[in-house]
Amino acid sequence: MDRVSRHRVAGPGVWLLAAGVGFVLVGYVIYPSLAVVRESFRAPAGWTLDNYARFFSLEWPTNLVATWTSVWISLASVAGSAVVGVPLALFLAAFEFPGRRVASALVMMPLVLPPLVGVLAFVFLFAESGLIPRGLHLFFGVDPERWSLGGAWGIVAVHTYSFYVYFSTFVAAALEGRDPSLDEAARSLGAGRWMRLWRVMIPLLAPALVGAALLVFMVSMASFSAPLIFAGAMRVLSVQIYATKLSGDLGLAAAQTAILSAISLVFLVFVRSWTGRRRAVLSARGVVARRRRLPEGALRLVVPPAAVAISALALLPHLTLVMLSFVRQGTWTFRLSSWLPTEYTFDNYRYLARVAAPLVHSIELAALATALNVVLGVAIGWLLVGGRLRGGRALDVLVMLPWALPGTVVAVNLVSAFSRPNVFSFGVALVGTFWLLPLAYFVRNLPLVARSAHAAFEQFDPALDEAARSLGAGWWLRFRRVTFPAIAPGVLGGSLLAFVTALGEFVASVLLWVPSNRPVSMAIFAEYHEYNLEAAAAYGVVLLLFIAVVLVLSRTLLGVQTEGGTIV
Repeated sequence: MDRVSRHRVAGPGVWLLAAGVGFVLVGYVIYPSLAVVRESFRAPAGWTLDNYARFFSLEWPTNLVATWTSVWISLASVAGSAVVGVPLALFLAAFEFPGRRVASALVMMPLVLPPLVGVLAFVFLFAESGLIPRGLHLFFGVDPERWSLGGAWGIVAVHTYSFYVYFSTFVAAALEGRDPSLDEAARSLGAGRWMRLWRVMIPLLAPALVGAALLVFMVSMASFSAPLIFAGAMRVLSVQIYATKLSGDLGLAAAQTAILSAISLVFLVFVRSWTGRRRAVLSARGVVARRRRLPEGALRLVVPPAAVAISALALLPHLTLVMLSFVRQGTWTFRLSSWLPTEYTFDNYRYLARVAAPLVHSIELAALATALNVVLGVAIGWLLVGGRLRGGRALDVLVMLPWALPGTVVAVNLVSAFSRPNVFSFGVALVGTFWLLPLAYFVRNLPLVARSAHAAFEQFDPALDEAARSLGAGWWLRFRRVTFPAIAPGVLGGSLLAFVTALGEFVASVLLWVPSNRPVSMAIFAEYHEYNLEAAAAYGVVLLLFIAVVLVLSRTLLGVQTEGGTIV
């Protein structure tokens, strides 16, 4: 039985499920977005454009400066990520050598770092008293302030480290799926290496490069943790929204949020269009290019260990966190007398054992949000497959909307929507309660689970369901005994990624947390602000280990492949 058999007239059960999915998407995705737009036009005297006039005012250009700063930092982040990610992908995809698998795994290590933890690792490495400036000062007499990382270029450095994975992943997929006969045909016509690169390879990689560039630009515009830590007095739009909200100017914060949302949605359209082009180019033929062996001689001896060593640089932030987590409080961080710490202790972890509530809260919040993601994501995936429901394309776009919106935007949207009782909050104002934060995690990560469930349903053979139906099994028995076991690995992949993303989430947490659900990211941020950097590092290591264990178990025990990234 082919996939055409899935197309059937939607029955009452399908429409009932669609109504439930629609209620959730309208109530927690569309309504909050419209609420913040409405808030941006409201004033005590009625409807007004004053908030947008203030945003674009040349007399008070703070918001325009913040927008322009966000744009050029995002462009610089795209350039930096491409410079690092593209050569790595070209080399690892083109050559086969001992240690290639290890190097390929190491270059993916930025994905394991939660956003705030990764930013703090860069502080410990490159701030004025960090490992690198400290070493330059002690060994070469260099002023550590001159070589410390901060401001706009500190943000770009963090973005480059965090987002080069997008370029390496997109380009590697394009190279491994390319048709090698194109290059061979150009060679047979007398084209040299540079001509083949310009006329064959670059057009082939263009969709992947543009798709990765658009994605990096979008997530850089949405970045919050890196600007919050490194920007200082410099204005960046995502942090400007946070500062405006804290000042109580909710109308201007809503206008800032609406404008950032519009920018993000424009780039979502570009990403989707270029992703479609990329698939069209790669589907030309089913021939997979083979990797070449390194030439005989010194290159074969030198390149493999050099490639592994360079790839291992991606581990440097992780190793720095681990080292600092064992340092005795106040003995090294602000003293430049030694390059490496001289006093180590387990006291930081003993301290965490006494204040473990934030980690427990994060696990509870992430588990609750992910459970809701699984229920709704499976329903959406089932509705999207095989034309079960008219308007499936619109549903797909609507599901992806939270992915395009920055975490700051999602948080402000929810505050605007649920500061007063309404039907979607079941007559209760959610602002200031336990429930708004897990709701933000749920909305933010819904696309991850819905897309993985959709892909899993695409791979499910409907003949199995028809066979169970012919044996008299009802829909619940068929789903429980046939369908769900078949799609479970795919759904679990997206669910685990959603869980670990929510576990270290900081962007929405900083705006929505309350004492009853204070997450671990806020505990880390508080320790950092109290200059208890060693405890902050210990928190980061525990969170990092928890995430790593979840991902490793998903791969080794369950055979689940998780892909994705984080927005810092």
